[in-house]
This record gives sequence, C-alpha cells and structure tokens, in this order.
Amino acid sequence: MKTIYESKIGSLLLESDGDAILGISFIKEYPTENLVPLTHPAFQEIVRWLDIYFDGKCPEFTPVFKVNGLTPFRKKVVDILLEIPYATTLTYKEIAMKIAKDMGISKMSAQAVGGAVGWNPIGILIPCHRVIGSNGSLTGYAGGLANKEALLKLEGIKLH
Repeated sequence: MKTIYESKIGSLLLESDGDAILGISFIKEYPTENLVPLTHPAFQEIVRWLDIYFDGKCPEFTPVFKVNGLTPFRKKVVDILLEIPYATTLTYKEIAMKIAKDMGISKMSAQAVGGAVGWNPIGILIPCHRVIGSNGSLTGYAGGLANKEALLKLEGIKLH
C-alpha cells in the first residue's frame, strides 16, 4: 500500500506491506493508483518519525522497515548507512575502505559503493543522503541533489 507524505522540502511516496516500510522516495507527480490515507495504521510510526526528522530533530527510534532485493554486497552497504549518525557524513571511499577491510581485501570500488547507495529504496530512513564525495561534493542522489542538500542542511551539516 502507498500514501503521500508532504515534507518541508517535497512530496514523499511511502510504501508499506502493512507490517513494515518498504519504500520512501521523493516524487514530483502523484501516482494515479489508489492511495491509502496518511493516517492508515501501517504508516503511523513512519509519519511520527518523519515529523520529528523534518522538525530538525534526530528521532530516537527506528520504524520497522524491510529491504527487499538485498544482495550480500548491498546488505553490507545498507548496514554501514544505518550506522552513520545523524548530522554526520561519510564518503563513498570511506565506505569502500570499510567494506574492503571487513572482507579482508586490499581495495573496494567506490563506484560499486555508489551504485549500492543509489539503489537504496528507503531514502532518508536509510540515510544515503549522508554519503558525499571525497572532496566534500554532493554527488548523486536519487531524490535530486537539491533535496540531498536540503536534508543535510536540515541536520545541521555545513556544506562546502
């Protein structure tokens, strides 16, 4: 099931299987399929979390979510994304180095990490927006670079 959440920086499509959040993504146009009301029980927890987040605070809980289609590599990347604290960033290279170390190999491709970060179906909750280029640049974001910048500023992160 799906619903729309109107955030301070744009409309978000929320998806749930009734038990867990399956997707959060920025949208420019409303989907034409049937939407359930934002007040539907399946979305109460994520709406509360998003309300706190968009009020510029770090939510002290994590709504139930499920990531489908995880390969072992994507799982490693998602696990690292979930460890990035609020108002903090990591670079694609730092994530690649961490995965390489965990796998006992000398090197991992930052581009491969970028692909896995960009694949993330549950934006904001799984904070892929906190991943930046090695030089501090805002590279790539499925929700658009303007939204990535807005999310980082909302968290109080100073951008170059």
